[in-house]
Amino acid sequence: MFLPNDVIRYVAPARLVRILWIAPDRALAYTFELGLAHSQPRAVALQALADDVLGGRARLLPDDPCAALAPPPLVPQKYRDLQAKAWDIVASLQARVPALYERRERVALVADCAAAHGVSRQSVLRYLRRFWERGQTVDALLPDYGNSGARGKTRAASAGIKRGRPRKSGDHPGLNTDAAMRATFRAAVARYTATHPEFSRRAAYRQMLQDYYRGRPPADLPSFGQFSYWLDKDGVPGPRRAVVAVQHTLLP
Repeated sequence: MFLPNDVIRYVAPARLVRILWIAPDRALAYTFELGLAHSQPRAVALQALADDVLGGRARLLPDDPCAALAPPPLVPQKYRDLQAKAWDIVASLQARVPALYERRERVALVADCAAAHGVSRQSVLRYLRRFWERGQTVDALLPDYGNSGARGKTRAASAGIKRGRPRKSGDHPGLNTDAAMRATFRAAVARYTATHPEFSRRAAYRQMLQDYYRGRPPADLPSFGQFSYWLDKDGVPGPRRAVVAVQHTLLP
């Protein structure tokens, strides 16, 4: 039912909660309340979140309202340098998940990280909270100076080398997105759009995993970030194009 990075909206009291991480056995999750200056990760039983949604006390949002926007095509180098510095710090701490989410261990990890990178503990915590608040992507760490723009050019893949940031789970490096996978993404979107009146990337991604990747090990699954990125690069088809596409997909 849930994926890491999902956002849940509670009715009373009104609040937004992001799922930061889900245990492999799907018994435990760590969540982060959005919009609070001093929010901290909190351990919660995954079944409790499911009960809240099924009981109508909360709703799983189809899209992330707090996700960082795509950066403009021409980002000044000084902002890229600040982003890279922040990412070095955050990535080193994310490698210690789930220990990072426990307050006592986080205090020690943040102190060690601050000393290693020559920054204050407050700066490290600010980077972490921004990362968790804005969707756990590299774009979340870009300083606020612009609000819109297109993505850049596609980078070529090298054999055996994973493009982009490492996955937050740390269990495996993930997959490069090739032409065949991009075709699967487009077919999955076409199938979903042809049978649903409203389009949701999260829901389409979940359905794709069921339709095309059922029974595959985690290392063979594309991430939601890859799926979403390539929808933007390739364009999400409208309802009429989706119907045509799904007909072709179903042809022998």
